[in-house]
Amino acid sequence: MISDQAWADAQVLWDFQKMNHEPRPCSVGIGLGSHDLSVADVAADLYHRGMFPLVVFTGATSRTTVDRMPRGEAEHYRDRALELGVPTSAILLEPNARNTGENIRFSRDLLVDRDIEVSSVLLISKPYEERRAYATARKLWEGVEIVSASAPVPLAEYVDLIGDPRLVLDMLVGAQQRLLIYPDQGFMLRQEIPTSVAAAYERLCSHGFTSRLV
Repeated sequence: MISDQAWADAQVLWDFQKMNHEPRPCSVGIGLGSHDLSVADVAADLYHRGMFPLVVFTGATSRTTVDRMPRGEAEHYRDRALELGVPTSAILLEPNARNTGENIRFSRDLLVDRDIEVSSVLLISKPYEERRAYATARKLWEGVEIVSASAPVPLAEYVDLIGDPRLVLDMLVGAQQRLLIYPDQGFMLRQEIPTSVAAAYERLCSHGFTSRLV
């Protein structure tokens, strides 16, 4: 059982991770690979709304996706986007990245290799990794405007969508930990962490939501 306090703390982390950017037209969209296929749904919706002419789906597999997406996250994202009417000509694949930093770097390098000029990126991630993805992209891709996007769903609805409450809470805690430790390793920009967020994170750690910690 997950306690009411744990759910309340998870909501605090969920709210903090959201950047609350308003989507606007960008040079390119980048869909960050994960276990969450709704990233591709959001990318398709934004493409049809004219927010970018081209989307890069990036991601290999990880321990949370090897069973769900055995051909690789980018491949499964592309299949989903095609089902939703995005043309093949508007999709590029980056199938090798295994973490957020590689997602950004490999996508950037792919676009450079294709001589595609990029001044802004609509960065599409899971809802609880918006801030981590944003901070990483700002660190690794200087001179490019970063706009964050994700599925506009509340935490409870997202948990039902994924079907594994503990996985979602573990991933929330893992995303928060990376905001704390990765700036010192040069992986992302440092974020100011409110006291309430730090306290919620510590309580969730103490209650064992730690499987995604590094």
